[in-house]
Amino acid sequence: MHRYRSHNCGAPNEALVGEKIRLSGWCHRIRDHGGVLFIDLRDHYGLTQCVVDPDSPAFAQAEKLRSEWVVRLDGEVRKRPAGTENPDMPTGQVEVYVNEIEVLGAAAELPLPVFGDQQYPEDTRLKYRFLDLRREKLHQNIMLRGRIIDSIRMRMKQAGFFEFQTPILTASSPEGARDFLVPSRLHPGKFYALPQAPQQFKQLIMVAGFDRYFQIAPCFRDEDARADRSPGEFYQLDVEMSFVTQEDVFGAIEPVLRGLFEEFANGKAVTQKFPRISFRESMLKYGTDKPDLRNPLLIADVSEEFAREDVSFKAFKGKTVRAIPAPGAASQPRSFFDKLNDWARSEGAPGLGYVIFEEENGALAGKGPIAKFIPAEAQAAIAAKAGVKAGDAVFFSAGEATAAAKLAGMARLRIGDELGLSKQDVFEFCWIVDFPMYEWNEDDKKVDFSHNPFSMPQGGMEALETQDPLTILAYQYDIVCNGVELSSGAIRNHRPDVMKKAFEIAGYGEDVLIEKFGGMYRAFQYGAPPHGGIAPGVDRIVMLLADEENLREVTLFPMNQRAEDLLMGAPSEATMKHLRELHIRLNLPETKP
Repeated sequence: MHRYRSHNCGAPNEALVGEKIRLSGWCHRIRDHGGVLFIDLRDHYGLTQCVVDPDSPAFAQAEKLRSEWVVRLDGEVRKRPAGTENPDMPTGQVEVYVNEIEVLGAAAELPLPVFGDQQYPEDTRLKYRFLDLRREKLHQNIMLRGRIIDSIRMRMKQAGFFEFQTPILTASSPEGARDFLVPSRLHPGKFYALPQAPQQFKQLIMVAGFDRYFQIAPCFRDEDARADRSPGEFYQLDVEMSFVTQEDVFGAIEPVLRGLFEEFANGKAVTQKFPRISFRESMLKYGTDKPDLRNPLLIADVSEEFAREDVSFKAFKGKTVRAIPAPGAASQPRSFFDKLNDWARSEGAPGLGYVIFEEENGALAGKGPIAKFIPAEAQAAIAAKAGVKAGDAVFFSAGEATAAAKLAGMARLRIGDELGLSKQDVFEFCWIVDFPMYEWNEDDKKVDFSHNPFSMPQGGMEALETQDPLTILAYQYDIVCNGVELSSGAIRNHRPDVMKKAFEIAGYGEDVLIEKFGGMYRAFQYGAPPHGGIAPGVDRIVMLLADEENLREVTLFPMNQRAEDLLMGAPSEATMKHLRELHIRLNLPETKP
C-alpha cells in the first residue's frame, strides 16, 4: 500500500465496502457521539467520514486529534447505518472504520476556522491565506479560475491564435497609471518598469509579421484598490490581430466570451448577439459607459422641457436634466421617495426631484413637490420622453452634463433594484463603440486624448486635418457584462504620419513620441500592418462566473486595500547592502507626529 494513501478522500463509495484503504488529509471536523469519535477527513478531492470507537486500537490516538491536524488513517470501508446516509456527499453512503492513525502534521490553535462560513476580518484572512484557501468556497473559486483559464486557452487556439510570452522587465510607458519601477544594478540611476500591459510588445509582434497573438498576461499597476480592481497586479487575456477591422476583432472575441460564459454559467442565460451601443448613446440612456443591461430602465434627456418659459422650476434652469423612469412607483409610500432623495444627497447631489403620474379625467396629471412648477403640456412631454404612464413616476438628475449623467446612471440602478425590475441569473453583454478620440482637459485648458492615444481615428488623416478634434471618434471599444467593464480594445494607429498628427493635436511633438514610445514608433517606419486587439480581464471574468463581489475571492494570494501582502510581509525594507549595490539613497517623507 502507498505510504500515504490508497485513495483520496473523495473516492470511497459502496463499491469499496469491505476493502481496507488508506487515506491522508486534514481533520475537518471531529465529533464525539457517546464515546464514538467521528472524524470528517478532508483533502483536495473531497471529504470522508471516519469512525473510531473505543474498541479500535487507534482510539487513544484519535482522542488527541484536533481540527486541521494532518493525519494518515487506515481502516475498512463499510456502509453507513440506515438513516445516517448523506445523499449530498459523494462519499455519503459509506464510512471508514479506523484501526490505525499516524499524525503527519499537528496544527496550532487556529486564528480562523476552516470549517463553516464564518466571516472574518480581511487582514486575518490575508495573513493566514493558506488557511483561508482550505475553506470550501474559496478553494472551489481558485479551481474554477484554473478551469476558466484552461478553457480560454483552448478556445483561443481553436480560433487560430498562438500564445506568446512578452518581457516583464521593460521600459516605462505612460498608460494611465503609475509604474512599478525596478532599479538596475548594472546601470546606476536607471530603472526598469513592470509592464502595465504588454501593449507595445503585442503591437511589435504584429509588426514582426506574426498574425494572431494571445497571452494570459500579468499586468502591474501602482494604483489604489477597488472591489473590482486588485492593487499591484492582475491578469488579462491579451489579444492582437493583423489585417483586421473592428468587426473582425468582434467576430473573433465574441464567440470566445459567449462560449466561455455558457460553459461556466451554471444555467444562467448568456447574450447570444452582443448589441453595439455608442459611447454617446450609453452615456445618455444609461448614465455610464458600463451599462448594466439587466436593468430595463432607460434615461431620457428632458433639458428642453425644463428650459421652456412656462416651466417655473428655477433649480433646473440652464442645466442638463435627465429623467429616470420608475414604473409602478406611484403606489410606493412616501418613504420610498424620501429614501431615494436622501441617497442622492449622500452622493453629493442636492437631491432627486420627482413627479408621480396619475390619471385624472382621462389625462395624465403630475403630483409631487415640483409638479406644480411644470404645466400639463410640459408634463406630457416629459412623460412621453421618459416612456411613463399613469401609475409611474419620474425622477430627475440635474446639473453640469457629466455630473447629471453620472447621478442619473446611479439612480437608474438603485431604482431598478428597489422596484425589483432587474433580471436575475443572466449575463448581459454589450459592446460600447465610437468613443471620442479627444476630450477637453479643463485643468490644462487644452485638447487631450480621451482614452488610448494609439487608436486609429475614424476618418484617418482627413478627420484629423478637417474636423473639430472634439467631434472625432476613434476605433475604440469596450466589452461590458452586467455593468462590469471586462475589456478595452482598439484598432491601432499604425501609420507614423497619422500618429504624429494625432499627437500634435493633443499638444505633443514628435519628440514625445520618440522619447516615450521610441521602439514602437521606430518600428512603424518599416512597414506596419493594420492591426487591432483587445484585453479582457481574467480576474473580472472569474469574479462574474464565481458570482463574487470582490476580486480577492477569486485570487490566490491577493494584497489588501493598502497594497500590502500580509502573508509574505511585502513591501519590506531593503537592507543597506542592497541599497548600496543599487546606488540608491532613501529620501523618506517626514513622519507625522
